[in-house]
Amino acid sequence: VLGTVMTVARGNPASHEVLVDSWPHFSIVLTRLRPEDHKDPKDYYINQLSVFYRDKGALQALLEGTEAVTRERAFQITGMQDGLDEAVQEVASTRGMKVE
Repeated sequence: VLGTVMTVARGNPASHEVLVDSWPHFSIVLTRLRPEDHKDPKDYYINQLSVFYRDKGALQALLEGTEAVTRERAFQITGMQDGLDEAVQEVASTRGMKVE
């Protein structure tokens, strides 16, 4: 996440965007390629999301109720905090979705 923020600050040659829930006191940061810059909704390698969160509830809210993570595209989500896998599995199971 920090690397993407620094890349964006230095001209953003890779067309990334950084989304936060609030600033400067954020609970979650999500980075991704701009959706308009990748065309294939089935390509989950291109639609890779990186996440850093301070609150697991903010992660679940992001996955459940926002358009930042759309279900119309296949995606990969990466992060290093405890609970990421469980949160993704919980949200997917409530929607009847398959997670690999």
